[in-house]
Amino acid sequence: MNLANKLTMMRIFLVPIFLIFIAAKNITYGRELATIIFILASLTDKLDGYIARSRNQITNFGKFMDPLADKLLVTAALVSLVELQIVHSWVAMIIIAREFAVSGLRTIAASEGKVIAASYWGKIKTVVQIVAIIAALLNLSYVNPILKTLTDVSMAAAVIITIISGVDYFIKNKGAIRIDK
Repeated sequence: MNLANKLTMMRIFLVPIFLIFIAAKNITYGRELATIIFILASLTDKLDGYIARSRNQITNFGKFMDPLADKLLVTAALVSLVELQIVHSWVAMIIIAREFAVSGLRTIAASEGKVIAASYWGKIKTVVQIVAIIAALLNLSYVNPILKTLTDVSMAAAVIITIISGVDYFIKNKGAIRIDK
């Protein structure tokens, strides 16, 4: 278990802690702590990838668990924000559905011995989603018109880029899977 994989596991471990703080109404500064935890967990995504590449420590474990950790974190945050009525459920569903669809595509390709690497649009999508979620989390604690507008605009951008990146994965990788099997 190298450092990059430990950071990935830490991100997974932070998901239930994030959920405890965002859901708990009786914890002083609970939502602020949830925001900090989300930001720290998001930063580990960039850091673990950098460490794995720079140290030439890319592992099969990391290839599988890193995207899973990202999906767990983003899904937990979106579902919580829907519950707290900060994000519309259709926004969360579009983002989560894209994640399932691309994961399914990757799984099918992997069963045929093909690897679908992260795309440029996929990386942009992740950054925009994280920015949108952070804006929404801040909106929970410091409700004001500017944060509300930032949340709405960034969530709209996240939905648009999520759709673009999903379409991009399927178009670029249509040859990676065979439907007739």
